Amino acid sequence: MVTITDKAKERILTILEAESYDQSYFVRVAVESGGCSGLSYKLDFDNEEKKGDQFFEDKGIKICLDIKSYLYLAGTELDYSDGLNGKGFEFHNPNASRTCACGESFSV
Repeated sequence: MVTITDKAKERILTILEAESYDQSYFVRVAVESGGCSGLSYKLDFDNEEKKGDQFFEDKGIKICLDIKSYLYLAGTELDYSDGLNGKGFEFHNPNASRTCACGESFSV
């Protein structure tokens, strides 16, 4: 399961409203090959279910992972930072053995 912080929830709700996404949209979190550490995180908004999708809900936000990504992201917390070092979503992944300096890629 992937969980989200209160700050991530607030940012997700802001984006959903700004983009005029209706109740059918959810957050799709995935892992892709690439990045300086081997694997990179991907976060999108989607409203189409695909074969093998795994759905979770945390703090009222519907989160979707494909089966491959679930294996890498189980137990991950999605956060949002708006500090001086940059704005954006951050992944706190207990399965990552190494991450790059920018925090956008990892390896297991």
